Amino acid sequence: MRTVVKVGGARAVDPAGALADVAQLVSEAGSGPEEVVLVHGGSTAVDDTLERLGMDPEYVETPSGVVGRFTDGETMEVFEMVMPGLLNTELVASLQSLGVDAVGLSGVDGKLLHGPRKSAVRVVEDGKRKIRRGDHSGSIEAVNADLLEGLLGDGYTPVVSPPMAGGDSDEDGNDVVTPVNTDADRAAATIAGALDAQLVLLTDVPGILADPEDRDSLIRTVETPADWERMAEAAEGFMGRKVMAIREALEGGAPEVVVADANLEEPIDTALEGDGTHVFPGAIESEGAGEGASASDSGDAGGEGNDGATSGAAEIDGGDSQ
Repeated sequence: MRTVVKVGGARAVDPAGALADVAQLVSEAGSGPEEVVLVHGGSTAVDDTLERLGMDPEYVETPSGVVGRFTDGETMEVFEMVMPGLLNTELVASLQSLGVDAVGLSGVDGKLLHGPRKSAVRVVEDGKRKIRRGDHSGSIEAVNADLLEGLLGDGYTPVVSPPMAGGDSDEDGNDVVTPVNTDADRAAATIAGALDAQLVLLTDVPGILADPEDRDSLIRTVETPADWERMAEAAEGFMGRKVMAIREALEGGAPEVVVADANLEEPIDTALEGDGTHVFPGAIESEGAGEGASASDSGDAGGEGNDGATSGAAEIDGGDSQ
C-alpha cells in the first residue's frame, strides 16, 4: 500500500510522532513494508525567519474566502532558504536517525511539481476585489511520478517540500523555470493522485470540525455529496485549503483522504485505523465542478490552467499551508 503523508507547518504541530510512524510503516514486517511519501509545510518557520529579518509576513484572502500567503520576491528568497533548506534537511536527518533511507526533494528537483507561475492574483481587501501583482506562486499541473516511483522502488522514502517548478518567460520570451510557492496540502494531494495513494493530512486539530470552536464536533466520515457540502461549509480559513486539496486528491485517483491530529502519539497509524475525518470518492462523484470549495475554484475567469504569468489574475495558490 502507498501512503502520502502531509505534516503541517503550524507552530502547534510536533512532527516527532509522524516521523516515528513513517519509520514503523516502511520497516513493517509481516504484512510487508508500506511505501510512504512525506510532504511538509513550514508556514511558522517561514514567518519566524521573515520577522527575524525585519520583514512582515503577508496573508491575503481570495474572493472565494480562502486564505493564503502573498509571496513577493524577498519573501520567496526566504521561502527557498527555509523550506527545502532548513526544514527539509532536518526532517530527512530525523528519518535517517530512525533507520529510514529518506531522500529530500523540492518540487523543483526533476520538475517533481510543475505548472504555470501566477504573478498576479485576485484578493479581497477592505471588502473590495483587487488584483495584486508581483506574486511568486504557481498551480501544479504535472507531477514527475516516475521520479517518485523510482525512489520508492529502490527502497527510499521521499521527503518533499515546496517550492514548485513554475513555468515562466524571460524578457526575450524564452521559457524558463522559476521556483515559486505552492500550497503544501495541494502538493501532497497532487502527489497522492499521481501515485493512486491514500492521503493523510496531519494538522493541529482532530480533523474537520462542524464547529471550528468545538474540538468535539469532528466530522468523521464524508461519503456522499450531502456530507461533502456539510464539510465544505464548516471549513474556515486555512482549512478551506485542505478541502480543496481533498477534492484534488480524490479526483486525481486517491482512494481515500484523512484529515487528522498530528500531535497524537501515533498520528498516522491512528488516522489509518479510523481517527480523524475520512473522505471517500463517492462524496464528489455527483458534485458539479463549481460547487463548494472545489479545485477549480481558483480563478474568477477560468480555471488554474489558464492562469499563467501573462493571462490575467488568478486566486492565490501559494500557502505553504499549516
